[in-house]
Amino acid sequence: MSGKVGDEAAKFDPRNHSFGPSHYFEDLKVGQRFYVNSRTQTDALFAAFQLASGDNHPIHYDRVYCQARGHRDMLAHGLQVTIQAAAGAGIFPHVVGDSLIGFIEQSSRLLRPVYVGDTLFPMLEISELRPGRTTGVVVVKITIHNQDGTLVMDGEHKYLVKKRPQA
Repeated sequence: MSGKVGDEAAKFDPRNHSFGPSHYFEDLKVGQRFYVNSRTQTDALFAAFQLASGDNHPIHYDRVYCQARGHRDMLAHGLQVTIQAAAGAGIFPHVVGDSLIGFIEQSSRLLRPVYVGDTLFPMLEISELRPGRTTGVVVVKITIHNQDGTLVMDGEHKYLVKKRPQA
């Protein structure tokens, strides 16, 4: 080993700095799960969502207003809850890698309130694989539970993914 910095730089290829090889539509299985890190909904996240969305309704940003209406604290906006299941916050887009064409559809049902201080635990699970000629649609069931194990949101994401190229 020469220890020269130039030797190491010559061996390094940034194209190889990745999660691993891309998985194609055929590599995915119904029931396959993709973990997304839990996240506590802090005052800072509420403020960041308000800034990004422009939503300034007091039910999301005024504790006194919320408590006067029977809520224990500020109520998270439904879209703030929905984004906690963003696939990019987990490993799914790294697993499919370059075969991912795009995120094409989403739906969600907001089942229970989420308040500042709640910790949310999102999970993505492949529920259906719809093959096409050169691509396929990967349907992913989304669930988000809070710290008490209560399901606060469920829904679906759909992704367009390439099939394995023919040799």
